[in-house]
Amino acid sequence: DLEAQIEPFVEHYNHQRYHEALSNVTPADAYLGRAASILNQRERIKRHTIEHRRLQHRKLAA
Repeated sequence: DLEAQIEPFVEHYNHQRYHEALSNVTPADAYLGRAASILNQRERIKRHTIEHRRLQHRKLAA
């Protein structure tokens, strides 16, 4: 049945697959208004990671 085959694809496309045009969030996250909090969390993690790497580099360089 065609609908049975299409349903998993649509589920994956809308809820699992990140879309570059949507700043790498899922369409479901964008539609439900979660994109901003996801992007803020990613930015916090990125800043923390960069700071951690800087500290590691400074320890190795000393």
